[in-house]
Amino acid sequence: MRAAVDLRPLRGSADFRRLWLTGAASQISTQIAVVAVLVRVWELTGSSVWVGAIGLGTGVATGVAGLLGGALADRVDRRALVLGTRTGSAVAAALLALQAAAGVESVGLLLGLVTVQTACAALGSSARRTFVPRLLPRDQVGAGLALDHLAFQIAMLGGPALGGILVAGWGAQGAFAVDAAVTVAALYGVVRLPRMRPDVDGSPRSLLAGFGVAVRTPVLRGALLVDLAQTLLAMPIALFPAINEARFDGDPRTLGFLLSAIAVGGMVAGSLSGPVARARRPGSLSVVAAAVWGAALAGFGLADGLWPTLVWLAVAGAADSVSVIARGTLVQLATPDGVRGRVTSVEYVVGAGGPGLGNARAGFVAGFAGPEVAALTGGAACVVAVALTAVTHPALRHWRS
Repeated sequence: MRAAVDLRPLRGSADFRRLWLTGAASQISTQIAVVAVLVRVWELTGSSVWVGAIGLGTGVATGVAGLLGGALADRVDRRALVLGTRTGSAVAAALLALQAAAGVESVGLLLGLVTVQTACAALGSSARRTFVPRLLPRDQVGAGLALDHLAFQIAMLGGPALGGILVAGWGAQGAFAVDAAVTVAALYGVVRLPRMRPDVDGSPRSLLAGFGVAVRTPVLRGALLVDLAQTLLAMPIALFPAINEARFDGDPRTLGFLLSAIAVGGMVAGSLSGPVARARRPGSLSVVAAAVWGAALAGFGLADGLWPTLVWLAVAGAADSVSVIARGTLVQLATPDGVRGRVTSVEYVVGAGGPGLGNARAGFVAGFAGPEVAALTGGAACVVAVALTAVTHPALRHWRS
């Protein structure tokens, strides 16, 4: 049973248990709201350009607010910061519900509120992620991060489906109202936490100190380079519509299968994450998992038939989960607490912003050479980049938790 997800953090820490349960519910409600936003923007505009503008607005908000949130997390009480940002998210969700219920047909207002809500989430993200090493013993930090990632995968798999059902039955305003109510309820998991002021003794005060620490510390630099190799070189999502058209005649059902396959693989890996959370060399494990991610997506580019296509994507999703858990453990444990918020914000921006750029790269290559070539070359480039990073950063391979 040691292969199963390690539940010690949930059994041993009431604070972590409350935080995890309310956070998991909040992540599901966030995915419900995502579906409602897509439906509402399409209803108002009928334009893919406006739908794409959602990503532009949320991407900019994530990058700017994420970095600022990392700096704040190293200067103020982290518990108070998360309480404030989650309250802002709840207010934005309530306003989204009100404007939808009132029949306000302003796409600008809708996107503005979505951007504010995203900025609030990004502003508190780094502080929220530093809770795990403060609430749990050192040997359980990996297990706590694995549980967080499992909650994310469950939300990604079930949230959109639940969102579709709610929008169909109650309209967008109903879905937004559910998101607001769950976000308010999730405050309970944070309110019960102790104060969490950062340990700033001897720590640099600069806003960009996180970049400095990450660049100067070989193990952190290597971990972030591996993440960039995965996200910039081998993100496949932008290729799904074209590959679905070429292989499966554009059937929308198979497009849904492609989107779900990565989440299924990730959820299975998260459910069996015990050895990952207990790994003594998480850096080496993240390198191997990132290489498997790239190789699986190269296989996805060469696959013939639905089942081989789905299997390669599921393998990629499982490898991504292992990589995220191992890398997150390393970053949290290898970073001094006084700069942990800012370094975590750098990791967050790379992890949240990299996929958008990676999908843009994939779409650009596919436009010239076709989606299969884009997937194959991207996956192969990822494997090469990860191998080069491992060779040039021995500290990443040898770091022990």
